[in-house]
Amino acid sequence: MLIEISGWTGMVLILVAFYLVSSKKVVSDSVSYQLMNFLGAIGIIVNTFYNQAWPAMTLNIIWALIALKTLLSSKRSANNVNE
Repeated sequence: MLIEISGWTGMVLILVAFYLVSSKKVVSDSVSYQLMNFLGAIGIIVNTFYNQAWPAMTLNIIWALIALKTLLSSKRSANNVNE
């Protein structure tokens, strides 16, 4: 049951993030947008790993890595501004 909840929660997070950026309520490099993408992808990774859905799992691993890279680079940029 937790595996299914993880997958559905991940899907909702990614869709909400997409809606928010598409409706210009958040910008694509914002922490909130990237965090929703990262956490959503992790939820889907858990579900697809359990269900052995390898293509979907691979897609979400890459999705999570892109979100994580953006989060880390935005954190570095904020640190450089404060110095």
